[in-house]
Amino acid sequence: MASDHVDVLIVGAGLSGIGAAVHLRRNCPDKTYAVLEARGAIGGTWDLFRYPGIRSDSDMFTLGYSFKPWTDPKAIADGDSIRSYVRETAREYGVEEHIRFHHRVVRAEWDSATARWTVHVRRDDTAEDVVLTCAFLFTCAGYYRYDEGYTPQFPGIERFAGTLVHPQRWPDDLDHTGRRVVVIGSGATAVTLVPAMAERAAHVTMLQRSPTYVISLPSRDVVADALRRWLPEKAVYPVVRWKNVLLGTANFQLSRRAPKVVRALLRRAAKGRLPAGYDIDRHFSPRYDPWDQRLCVVPDGDLFTAVKTGRASVVTDTIDTFTEWGVRLSSGEELPADVIVTATGLNLLAFGGMTLAVDGVDVDLGQTVAYKGMMLSGVPNFAMTIGYTNASWTLKADLVATYVCRLLRHLDSTGQQIVTPVAPTGSELEPIIDLKSGYVLRSVDALPKQGARAPWRLYQNYARDVVLMRHGRLTDEGVRFSRATPAPSTPDSRTAGAPVA
Repeated sequence: MASDHVDVLIVGAGLSGIGAAVHLRRNCPDKTYAVLEARGAIGGTWDLFRYPGIRSDSDMFTLGYSFKPWTDPKAIADGDSIRSYVRETAREYGVEEHIRFHHRVVRAEWDSATARWTVHVRRDDTAEDVVLTCAFLFTCAGYYRYDEGYTPQFPGIERFAGTLVHPQRWPDDLDHTGRRVVVIGSGATAVTLVPAMAERAAHVTMLQRSPTYVISLPSRDVVADALRRWLPEKAVYPVVRWKNVLLGTANFQLSRRAPKVVRALLRRAAKGRLPAGYDIDRHFSPRYDPWDQRLCVVPDGDLFTAVKTGRASVVTDTIDTFTEWGVRLSSGEELPADVIVTATGLNLLAFGGMTLAVDGVDVDLGQTVAYKGMMLSGVPNFAMTIGYTNASWTLKADLVATYVCRLLRHLDSTGQQIVTPVAPTGSELEPIIDLKSGYVLRSVDALPKQGARAPWRLYQNYARDVVLMRHGRLTDEGVRFSRATPAPSTPDSRTAGAPVA
């Protein structure tokens, strides 16, 4: 059983983990670190998912790293381009040599006497158990379960004689050319799959139980294209990044304050891209308000185009049963299918399934409160990356990594070793993820909570968080700094009980 020690241990080599490692190298170059990755490649989500058309649902000026400009002409990028960007970043900053692949973190135990985490790892390639120690544990594994997606218990699913596939496990050899395809779902994955598969399929039907808000955005950013004619990439990138941040924030705030206005605007935009007389209220007008769930982005309106040209269609109904040849709906209609894709969502799994313990007591994540959306009450020297729900994940990931580096420098400069968030008292707690999506509601009780006000409240506001996390105080009511507390040594038998002079 191998064992070694680093100052900072990063869990996950996806978009967040690689970014965290680069921030650490840039801002705390004296710190030793390692990155543990359960899979065998860099990229996380962007390496795992390989279904047709996979792309970002945020613009790359905000999904990209703050320190590495996105130079590709497309602002809404495909999965291959994003994966290449993450890997190029790892190579450019020398992170690759610090990654240990096939290292799945099982458990981490904090000891206040030594101010260290002991991290238990299972090597998936050799079945070897590995133990590492670190002074600070930084999880960048997201909150999705990577080994399996969510598929409801559909009646008669075993009867279907065609090809059944979940997007999270897309077969390399699946050829849907000239075949009838039914995609079950209405979220970001479904609206990506439908136009991509419709390019070669005989027909694609998106079968949804209820509609989702769909918004069309240009695949290229016209402001970026214009600025690139006159300015270098390093000058263009921050300008367009902030432009998109502010537009996104305005969209979210308007949705919260005037949901009927935003609902009407989205409906009008969809109507302009669909055939005359199309039943927009049935297929593209959700029952909930905008941003109760994430808006689904379709670059250049590709989903609407596929519907308008007849290559794809949307059916809003519920499933009565699968049949040998397709799906029978509650209305009695039958959808014939050669291929059925269950784009029915993901399962949540905090920290890749690892468990935590502090001084011998297991941590119940559902009972913890998130400090600044990145640390847990009662859990010392620990940080997690959870991105925004209303904006690009990486915006928050960059801020969290920057804040961790500030904390580490503060510990060194003050002679302290430990930073521990302290839960607020008398505060009403709410789920840390404020979406009403099915995948969130199924598991939200097992996730940390948030409080009523800062530093325990997530405001989903990047500009506000920049002030708080890049420039705000490191010492406040929500956190305690301390040193290791070694257990008292056993008195020597020759002096035990002797009077004190």
